[in-house]
Amino acid sequence: MRFLLLGIALVVVGCIALPVSAYFLDTTEIGENLILPVDAAFTALAGAVLGAAVLPREHSPRRRALVGAGLGLLGAVVGLVAFFLLLNGFDGA
Repeated sequence: MRFLLLGIALVVVGCIALPVSAYFLDTTEIGENLILPVDAAFTALAGAVLGAAVLPREHSPRRRALVGAGLGLLGAVVGLVAFFLLLNGFDGA
């Protein structure tokens, strides 16, 4: 159950992190190139922190953080796809 709640929380973080990072970084040409890396880094960091705190204690903290970071990156991909579909629909750009 914790794994599912962590996954849902990280999908929400992934959906919110992309527009927020785009809002702050879209002011310069260099910032435009940093939107996706900052989004991926933020969601991986959030996943590592939440994974270390939420996942069962029977595993090492390193493993919990790595699983959380992986789920964070998965949440970033889901957020990117959702954001793309909301902007462009199924027909594409």
